[in-house]
Amino acid sequence: MRSREVPVDTSRSRVVDITERLEAFVAGGGDGLLNVLALHATAGLALMESGSGSEADLVAALERLLPRDDRYAHRHGSPGHGADHLLPVLVGPALTLPVVAGELVLGTWQRVVLVDLNADNPARRVRLDLLAG
Repeated sequence: MRSREVPVDTSRSRVVDITERLEAFVAGGGDGLLNVLALHATAGLALMESGSGSEADLVAALERLLPRDDRYAHRHGSPGHGADHLLPVLVGPALTLPVVAGELVLGTWQRVVLVDLNADNPARRVRLDLLAG
């Protein structure tokens, strides 16, 4: 097994495409599985098309589902921060992806993104674990 943690800055965008970092990590290897884990209670990972406006659509949909107001029992941090702690229930914190001949196996237009609606903490970490076959 090979592992690495990569930093992700979400200060400019709530949805950050990390696919190229994953591709660089698995490059030159053989076959296996790549486990990707967001090391935070308020962030998640998703497979989606990126760069086409889908990121803004995702953020808007999540904000409709998880309004930022005082309805939450979890109340520390900025107003509505309780919603941030519910995000990983909807956008899970982990993905497992196949790797064949040192390349991620993704469908057409699929990209791996980190989703983070929590503006209180833009410094994120993602753990990568490559389990070789």
